[in-house]
Amino acid sequence: MTGARWLRLGEAALRRPFFHNASCLEWVQKDCVLLYDRIVYGGTLSETDGVPDPLFALPSTIYWMRALALLVSANNIDFDTASQFYRASAKHTFTAHAENTIFEQLFFALHQLSALEAFRTLPCKADVARVGIVTWYYGVYYAASAMVAAQDGSFQHDHARTANAWDRHIATRGNAMPPFGMRVSTLIEAQAKIEIEKLRAGSVFDLKKTASTTNDALGACCAYLSGTAEWYRWKTAEDLRGSKEFKALGVSNFRTKDARELRNDHLSRKAVGFLHQAVRYRGKANYREALFLGYGNSIERQLTPYIDDLATVLAGFVTMAGAMASRRLGRQLWDDFVVDVESKRAFSTSPRAVWG
Repeated sequence: MTGARWLRLGEAALRRPFFHNASCLEWVQKDCVLLYDRIVYGGTLSETDGVPDPLFALPSTIYWMRALALLVSANNIDFDTASQFYRASAKHTFTAHAENTIFEQLFFALHQLSALEAFRTLPCKADVARVGIVTWYYGVYYAASAMVAAQDGSFQHDHARTANAWDRHIATRGNAMPPFGMRVSTLIEAQAKIEIEKLRAGSVFDLKKTASTTNDALGACCAYLSGTAEWYRWKTAEDLRGSKEFKALGVSNFRTKDARELRNDHLSRKAVGFLHQAVRYRGKANYREALFLGYGNSIERQLTPYIDDLATVLAGFVTMAGAMASRRLGRQLWDDFVVDVESKRAFSTSPRAVWG
């Protein structure tokens, strides 16, 4: 057959309707082998049995950010409202190293925000969709690190510890502005579901379509929180299987009472908040959906508002972080920082526009 392509596929590929008449599990012939088919059904060197279909997860990648952007806008997060939110935060005397860390992390976050703002002006959003996710995440990560340092003078050196510290020092204490304070305090499934239903406040909206109201956005954010808690619940159980505690039980699953109690003890001590969601989002969207952020005739239409939403959400988070830091550092130190960055910055976004 002229122009035919040959693709070695596994049994999973033959379950797709296109291949239902194939006579052989080893080889399938078609006129044009799509990149999608090659990767999802044919597999790669790292995932030889095929890659999980990312197109089912791609909408939630876009819809969660839309929901967050709606809630950030509805809560009118700017420096005045954020400063009012932190009005009870007392000025604290930090070591020079702690002060420098707060300023450093906020400066990094502002630079990431400036990059996203520049991405908004580009004519082809698919050009920057993947790096946009990474930019968004590191902006959140740096701003969160600044908030933790401003709260207790500490600094964590990896992403998991930063997420845990931010949840413990900021979210748990009610020091995160809506919508960033949404969390579940446990990974015990029944208890987590009760907490999420309370957060939903009656909203039944999920991530199957884009939100258009704040009530829809609340439901969508709760759905993403629920999915993230479910993922961390699975990961905790999988990690536990390799522990000495689990192996000492001499079992292979969690069906026995002792195994369930061991699992539930670990689940009860783990919470999931916004930073945990951001960590998972960076990995899921930057890797699992990465190919399809730049592949497909309709993706550009979906990405145009998506880049705007990334910038809106990051701006809200960075604004919040700066407002908290300004209260903890005191006016003189804060004003000196803003004046210096305003006069010396090499990137476009003005600190006064964010923290003015």
